[in-house]
Amino acid sequence: MLTQSLRTSVSISNKAGPVAFSVPDRFGVLTGHAGLVATEFTYRKDEEIYGDDEPAEYVYQVIRGAVRSYKLLSDGRRQIGAFHLPGDTFGLESGQAHRLAAEAIIDTTVRLVKRRSLEQAAQSDVRVARDLWTLTASELRHAEDHMLLLGRKTATERVATFLLEMDRRLAVAGMIALPMCRRDIGDYLGLTLETVSRALSSLQSEGVVGFSNARQIVLRNRERLLDLQA
Repeated sequence: MLTQSLRTSVSISNKAGPVAFSVPDRFGVLTGHAGLVATEFTYRKDEEIYGDDEPAEYVYQVIRGAVRSYKLLSDGRRQIGAFHLPGDTFGLESGQAHRLAAEAIIDTTVRLVKRRSLEQAAQSDVRVARDLWTLTASELRHAEDHMLLLGRKTATERVATFLLEMDRRLAVAGMIALPMCRRDIGDYLGLTLETVSRALSSLQSEGVVGFSNARQIVLRNRERLLDLQA
């Protein structure tokens, strides 16, 4: 929901060039195109960005922080579909409403652009159309990988796959600083909090990972994790 404090509003034009942000635009879809207006909003920890079934009027990109997209099941359980980290774009829908809700995991700033503006730009600018296609294809690949993870892997294999994903997306100087808690990880992997904790403890005892605290992880044996992921 767009009820948060406005941080910055910028008009992107060819003359002015793309606006400098703290993260790269991985797909280029929200910056660098004439006529697109990007706006920044800040959300507090656990604050809703949009709800499921709400109108999908905007496309978002994480500038700072982290976002989870999820669905609450009829029995109250939560299934997290994706974690969106700095540079990631999210909220692009095939229909007119959001299929999942989105919340800030920690204090988070996002950039947003009106979906209608993107659709209009795609009709006249082949770069916009190509970027939207790349974004859609990337989200489809993630959904397919996530489906396989949930359907065919053991608990330890799921945790290993998650750690390798976060290593690829978050690791700095050999350290993974996770913004999400273990309950979030469990809801992403289809596991209980206790199962996630047991799997991480087992990997630690085997010397595969090390912890400086609950959310800072060092991968000591990537080959073992890759074997588990396969």
